[in-house]
Amino acid sequence: MKNTKRAFIVSIILMSLFHLSCSTVTYDSIYPALKDGQYDSEFPYRSTSNELEKISNAIQRIISSAFYRVYVFPIDANITLEELGGQKLEKLAEKVILIDNSSSGTALVIYSENGNVALVTCSHTINFPDTLIAYKADTKGNPTKFIESISIKERQVVYVAGFPEGSTVDILLDDPKTDIAILGRKYGVQSGVRFPSFKFKLGRAKDLEWGTFVYLLGFPMNNKMITKGIVSSPNKDEIGSFLVDAVINPGFSGGIVLAIRDGVPNFELVGIVQSVPEEKEEMLYPDITDKAAKYNPVIPYKGEIYVKKHSSIRYGITRIIPVEALIKLIEENKSYLVKEGFPIFQ
Repeated sequence: MKNTKRAFIVSIILMSLFHLSCSTVTYDSIYPALKDGQYDSEFPYRSTSNELEKISNAIQRIISSAFYRVYVFPIDANITLEELGGQKLEKLAEKVILIDNSSSGTALVIYSENGNVALVTCSHTINFPDTLIAYKADTKGNPTKFIESISIKERQVVYVAGFPEGSTVDILLDDPKTDIAILGRKYGVQSGVRFPSFKFKLGRAKDLEWGTFVYLLGFPMNNKMITKGIVSSPNKDEIGSFLVDAVINPGFSGGIVLAIRDGVPNFELVGIVQSVPEEKEEMLYPDITDKAAKYNPVIPYKGEIYVKKHSSIRYGITRIIPVEALIKLIEENKSYLVKEGFPIFQ
């Protein structure tokens, strides 16, 4: 009886070893390039849920709002920029209105220590011009040198949804050339504030190839989402920019792109989602200052009408900022960031 039981146990062990051996041989046979040191082009051979969940905890939704005072000049007053000089706009304007412009995007927590937190996002999600000038158009629709209105930015606020103490953060670095911005907030050591940050490896976008498989994480339309894509046009410029065929929506700017090198769980950050191609169209809108107003679609609108630019997105072509651009920006500003209490990637 004992011999029978012992033989049974031995057979189970041998079958297990055989199964593991076959699994290894199977993976090696099906994925011969899995351990070639390159980024993977095939769909992951096992679940990535645990790793992606950890990474998703490090991305945050951001909202940036700029508040403008708009000076609208009389329609028959032909005022040029040179003629304004040092004159007070209030005296020349026919009316003054207040408006706000807002944008949303995604940011990745790249540092969270000692009560300080830093995030990286796209510059265009938080960058609003200080002054906007609208010029009158002639009978053919061409802009003239005469000013129609001037908008002056009075203040700007950047929020990170869910952050404590008002959710506001400061702009530490803003580089429109690379379209990268770094945000930060000092809560203090005593606050005990600590956020999940990105703990995986920084990759190398220049190692990407045609057809490399990638994951993208962001907040399209204020929803945290994960999608996938295939790399096209790798190394399309000297800094290693590339394209991805993923379909994304507004709010994904600043999202992250992850590639897998030699199988799961070897995720690496290879880029930041920048933008998708879009076309601008000018459309007529009712009075945008009265946000509480309701309009009846069957009754002709007789109020004031404003022209506003409308964006039509061309989905399926997503521009990516290579991770090398982020690393370079941080290296060039290392001493400043350390001085401010944000020794990122050290």
